[in-house]
Amino acid sequence: MKTKKKGSLRRSAYDSLKAMIVIGQIAPGARILVEELATKLNVSRTPVREALNQLERDGLVVERPRQGYAVKNFDMKMFQESFEVREVLDGYATELATARLTAADKLVLKNMLAECERLANLPDRTQQDKFQELQIGMDIHRTIAALSDNETLCSMLNSILDKCQHYVWMELIWLDDWKEARDEHTAIVKAMCDGDAKRAGDLARSHIRSSRNNIMGLLQEKADLQNFMAKAS
Repeated sequence: MKTKKKGSLRRSAYDSLKAMIVIGQIAPGARILVEELATKLNVSRTPVREALNQLERDGLVVERPRQGYAVKNFDMKMFQESFEVREVLDGYATELATARLTAADKLVLKNMLAECERLANLPDRTQQDKFQELQIGMDIHRTIAALSDNETLCSMLNSILDKCQHYVWMELIWLDDWKEARDEHTAIVKAMCDGDAKRAGDLARSHIRSSRNNIMGLLQEKADLQNFMAKAS
């Protein structure tokens, strides 16, 4: 029972910290104070340290000598590398998964789409509701990766998806692209359920290219604004 409780606390701390990083509640580059976070999350320092170790493996935080952990800077280079690799892996995983899809697998994917629609239609939905929709949207890609039945591909894609979440959240919140994302996920799943591996893979790659282009525009606008402010000061 104690082991289960310890695992539950570690998972809860990990999920909470990851959410704070993804939505920008803890800013890129910000130092992470273990004791402060432990108090905020109402847990001991151990689950927080374990969560930070996992987040470092995910590529979301970095450990600095004699300074502890800090949130990784989500810069243009990291963004471009993540999305270039993701497009290739996601498209291939979708093609492989389509060829292996069972009736039960189809139901799982359709239920995930339905949950996204439910969250989208909530009256006065909160930021937590939006974050939950983001998570399910990312989980659709994780599920497809798992259904590819290629462990190496699945592991690589999951690692890339961890690095992409912050950027996707930025896109969805700043551009209000929730419906577009849902429609694209629906089209991918439909092609998979129809057994059209090529179309499903093409749609997955197009989905990621579209997201990449949107985010690149946002990052460029942010960089231009920072340059303008620096020159004006």
